[in-house]
Amino acid sequence: MKRFALALLPMTALFAGELTWNPLSSLPDQEGFAGMYAGVSHGALLAAGGANFPDKKPWEGGIKAWYDTVFVLEKPAGEWRAVGKLPSIRGYGASITADGGLLCIGGANSEQHLVDCFVLKWDGRRLQTKPLPALPEPIANLCGARLGDTIYVAGGIETPTSTGTLGSFLALDLKNLDRGWQALPTWPGRPRMLATAASCAGSFFLVGGTDLHAEPDGKPSRTYLLDGYQFTPGTGWKKIADLPQASVAAPSPALADERGFVVLGGDDGTLINFEPKTKHPGFPHVAFAYEVKTDAWTQITDMPVANVTNPATDWLGTAVVVSGEARPGVRSPAVWQVQRKKAAP
Repeated sequence: MKRFALALLPMTALFAGELTWNPLSSLPDQEGFAGMYAGVSHGALLAAGGANFPDKKPWEGGIKAWYDTVFVLEKPAGEWRAVGKLPSIRGYGASITADGGLLCIGGANSEQHLVDCFVLKWDGRRLQTKPLPALPEPIANLCGARLGDTIYVAGGIETPTSTGTLGSFLALDLKNLDRGWQALPTWPGRPRMLATAASCAGSFFLVGGTDLHAEPDGKPSRTYLLDGYQFTPGTGWKKIADLPQASVAAPSPALADERGFVVLGGDDGTLINFEPKTKHPGFPHVAFAYEVKTDAWTQITDMPVANVTNPATDWLGTAVVVSGEARPGVRSPAVWQVQRKKAAP
């Protein structure tokens, strides 16, 4: 029996007009991809890898196809074009803009989960790949964010058949790469995968996601999570207010500013057994803004799209959300620029 945790919405305002959504050129693929990597290098937006079901959907016996193509978008009014390949076919890792390029951290392919990490850089003419220290264990479905010169990643799963999630919390100092990934104390909550990470107010945040447990038949089952945590270097972890509703596989890292961050939708688990699968309505079109100062969430009601298992990255002063799943088994090639209304003076 699938389990999930839900909570009633707190008595907070429901804002419309808080977010501005602008469509960019769609990826040059009819299906689109879940689990891509995305980031910025020398002012250009990069998107790479991922997976989809190009022939039959999973409930029809379709086989997931994995990719290594790297696409570039050099200006908002431009068109995407393929400019090279990843070192290997892969998806479902963490991706963060840093060190002048797109950091691709862990992930998976059709056979296994991965430990290798690298930076993709685009100089306007060619694509370059620079290796980074490998993770201490294979991890996919993790999340991460940059805080100063340090990359933090959290959670995930170790193998494609895992029936439990990881509580791993790892840090990579970009100024001291020779030290490799350092294991830090985990958050004071359940392990998880497909959570949302954010970086703001001098802290790393980890919210939502799902834990796994084995059913009697040995198959993994999800427990949808509401809890969130704040990690401040030199201070450690503390719990923050629970999300108003569960959120799994929302775009990550989250859209952030000086006030806090915004979780853009995510799967809340309420339609996990929906039938028929061809009529699935998709994921909730609501976002949740967390304010650090008040430790409170506010629901935002104006999301025109709610794709999941997709990366987000800062680009030209906005967040860009790339491709993802429109509903289970169905991808979208759409790319959106998202901006939050500025705080009142």
